[in-house]
Amino acid sequence: MKHLAVALAVVALTLATPAVASSPITVFAASSLTNVFPKIDRHPRYSFAGSNMLAAQIEQGAPADVFASANMLLPRHLYNEHLCSKPVPFTRNRLVVVVPRSNLAHLRTVYGLTRRGMKIVVADKGVPVGDYTVIVLRHLHILRKVMRNVVSRETDVREVLTKVALGEADAGFVYRTDGTADTGKVRNIRIPRSGQPNVRYGICVVSRTQNRPAARAFIRRVLSPTGQKKLRAAGFLPRVKPKGH
Repeated sequence: MKHLAVALAVVALTLATPAVASSPITVFAASSLTNVFPKIDRHPRYSFAGSNMLAAQIEQGAPADVFASANMLLPRHLYNEHLCSKPVPFTRNRLVVVVPRSNLAHLRTVYGLTRRGMKIVVADKGVPVGDYTVIVLRHLHILRKVMRNVVSRETDVREVLTKVALGEADAGFVYRTDGTADTGKVRNIRIPRSGQPNVRYGICVVSRTQNRPAARAFIRRVLSPTGQKKLRAAGFLPRVKPKGH
């Protein structure tokens, strides 16, 4: 009986001890997702930065479980290098021009950026929003005139937004979601539909992950009706599903 009592006590103690929670996954995500991803899932560890910088870190072996990029190009490159799963588009966006609330340059349209003396800030080459900016300017046939007014190139969209909000530039190119999230400090100027690039975000599971089920579960959460609703509430556009899905 004594041995039975001890055994029962051990069982009771084991049942009373809470299970040790598994470590949260790490999600590398484009800086434009900073506000919305934690609303979709608050549990992962997030690292927000320029998508190109995050992709380079993954190539160098940085510990990440999921990669969410502001374009499809970077995750496709990682997929071709066998560094992540086949990327899935999960949302879309648009570009806008932002100006400080004071708008001392009296900018009214994107074409005003061609005026000499304008101070414009853009994201650097290779950063998705920087590459999209070049596409916009080419579509509108004002690339050369606008680029001569560029005074700074930044590593991600949030840095562009911050410089404009602080009045360090007359204007900058950001995603619509970033521009509308900070309307207290900046104003948005619409870019004509004819100038808009095809801004698609892609997401994939990083091949080196030690927690593939949780990484896949996170992606399913982003693609779920609830996740998509939260993205749309943040100003993102509905995703276009790949053919066959």
